[in-house]
Amino acid sequence: MKSIKFFMMALAAIALSAGFVACDDDDSAASNWQKYQDAVTKNVKANKKQDKAILLVAFGSTWQQAYDAFDGTVAAYKQKFPGYDIFLSFSSAICINRAAAGENVDPRNFYAPNFWLNAFAQEGVRYNEIVVQSLQVIPGEEYTRVINYIKDFANNSNGDLDDAYLSEVVLKLGVPLLQDAEADVPEVAKQLNSLYKTQAAEGVVAFMGHGNPDSYDTYKANVRYTQLEEALQVYNKNYYVGTVDMMDNFKTNVLARMQAAGITGGKVFCHPLMSIDGDHGHNDMAGDDDAWDNGFEANEEGEVEDTSWKMFFHHMGYICDNTTMIEKGLLELPTVRNVWMQHTQDAIAGEPLDFYHSKNPE
Repeated sequence: MKSIKFFMMALAAIALSAGFVACDDDDSAASNWQKYQDAVTKNVKANKKQDKAILLVAFGSTWQQAYDAFDGTVAAYKQKFPGYDIFLSFSSAICINRAAAGENVDPRNFYAPNFWLNAFAQEGVRYNEIVVQSLQVIPGEEYTRVINYIKDFANNSNGDLDDAYLSEVVLKLGVPLLQDAEADVPEVAKQLNSLYKTQAAEGVVAFMGHGNPDSYDTYKANVRYTQLEEALQVYNKNYYVGTVDMMDNFKTNVLARMQAAGITGGKVFCHPLMSIDGDHGHNDMAGDDDAWDNGFEANEEGEVEDTSWKMFFHHMGYICDNTTMIEKGLLELPTVRNVWMQHTQDAIAGEPLDFYHSKNPE
């Protein structure tokens, strides 16, 4: 029931974001779409200073801490790439709509990538180079959506852009944080250990990623979490990496691996392995949701629902409470954020985008 509910909410939000309404409201739908496009185009025209642009694409959030992390990332990009105009987009329709409605924070508009890309191609703007930087952690389902936005833009899927311009503009794509197993995974492990080796000496440091359900494990990207745990454990066996949505890698599976290694007590520090500390970090990891009733009952997938990581490990006999929650998203960690920025630099230095053949991981 829970998954069906979220699925229906997602469909509703996507429909709202896209401007879909009843059949007799077609004019309203069209005007809403145009209103969004006009707002973004006005923003771009007002802020255009260079002939090149970087579009940062995040999934999104409705938490002030996340907004601060995004704003800090935009500021860091402006400093690192002074020859580029920097813009930020959300890919999640739900986050876009909730942010505009002011859920948890003051209302703020974060438009979908297609509106920004279309604005970049308008007369009076027309950047000659556009770099799209994915702020995803793994090259999974959400990264696929980023690629598809670029493909639709490059192919003029709506037929309303200048084909002559599209044939000349240089498109480039910066890949997710853990795109490459041989380069990115060891580098991120190195930086995380540098930050949290003191905590790992005191107890377990459990990173909570998102992950994709098996049916949405695009490019088999879930393996990056396993690879990161292995890379971290080269430094200290107290590092673990689990997820909220990857089969066989829930918090219950993290516990099983800890117990198999003989770790049956002590501190458990929890840290979001996500670009920002948003809803998942505040609730799924550090929240007070607790389904304990003299024990836990796992669902058919082996996960304990309606219980945060904090409360789960607490009931399992570990010291896990508000004092052991490390509530920072990865974009708040400059040395980890630098890995994303290096991907942007690599994209800029590389060949024009072959976004279909060369940017999908093996």
